[in-house]
Amino acid sequence: MPPTPWWRADRFARRRPFLEARARIAKAVRQVFDAAGLVEVETPALQVSPGLEPHLAVFETRLLAADRRAGRPLYLHTSPEFAMKKLLAAGMDGIFQLARVFRNAERSDLHHPEFTMLEWYRARAGYHDLIADCRALLVAAADAAGRQALTHGARRSDPRAPWQVITVADAFAELAGVDLAPALADPARPDLAALDRAARPIGHGARPDDRFEDLFFRIFLDRIEPRLGWPAPTVLTDYPISMAALARPKPDAPHLAERFELYVSGVELANAFGELTDPVAQRQRFEADIALRQSLYGDSVPIDEDFLDALGHMPPAAGIALGFDRLVMLATGAARIDDVLWAPVTAPPDSSPSQG
Repeated sequence: MPPTPWWRADRFARRRPFLEARARIAKAVRQVFDAAGLVEVETPALQVSPGLEPHLAVFETRLLAADRRAGRPLYLHTSPEFAMKKLLAAGMDGIFQLARVFRNAERSDLHHPEFTMLEWYRARAGYHDLIADCRALLVAAADAAGRQALTHGARRSDPRAPWQVITVADAFAELAGVDLAPALADPARPDLAALDRAARPIGHGARPDDRFEDLFFRIFLDRIEPRLGWPAPTVLTDYPISMAALARPKPDAPHLAERFELYVSGVELANAFGELTDPVAQRQRFEADIALRQSLYGDSVPIDEDFLDALGHMPPAAGIALGFDRLVMLATGAARIDDVLWAPVTAPPDSSPSQG
């Protein structure tokens, strides 16, 4: 039996309070950035390169000539990052965007193939400067939703309480009982065997086809992520440099990246970088990502050469991407991303007439 359409009045009525709160939260976001002096920008969703993250499946299309015979491939962007950094190279200082972004093969309670990314950049700022922006946004979202806390399931996070800031290494040691230091002794070549030895006592040994990142994230998702972001938001910082493709190294610890992720009630909400502006180093990282993508999935996406050209003209900057739909979920207490979308692209795999 096919699911009941999302537009049926009875189904929509259940979602309507979430959606009205979404509109208020979007207005509050713009007010936060307006007060901070950031300019709202708009950039095209169609790009020469969708982004080079190896694990993201992308949407490809063709741009036709006027005669509709000749054409060239373009992609729906997975993030507005490349275009927004070009605006920084052009001379903009502080910018933000509520962008529609596209990631194929993603569908779950927290994922949707088309979603809204809140992305912003500050020229001549450090990545830790963005934490204050996040704090203002989370408080504004809770206020706009008329709630004191941000929730996901039974977890509750108070954005006004003192936030936890913890390093990746400390999170592994304190929450999973795993010492990462031996596995990262050579930052250029993370040691899977060393991580395997450290993880076996907690039941997370390496599998035959694992890479270092596979075991790292299996431990992280099982033992660490669910414990982050409550009873107050958590800033997870000091990622290994191998796990931050667009971030610059920390000057006092070049084996670590200027990167943090924001967690709220066990949900990953935002990812921030001190931006890499070295086009040579960036090309090397892109080429490594392309090779990894080809080896894992047998496909490839192009490098945006115009982006690498612009990178050499870009000022030092910090940037962050925050999942706006997830922010609305947390602020309203919605259980699924479909509850906070005005119109979903597709019905979720487990749709039933009783679901919203």
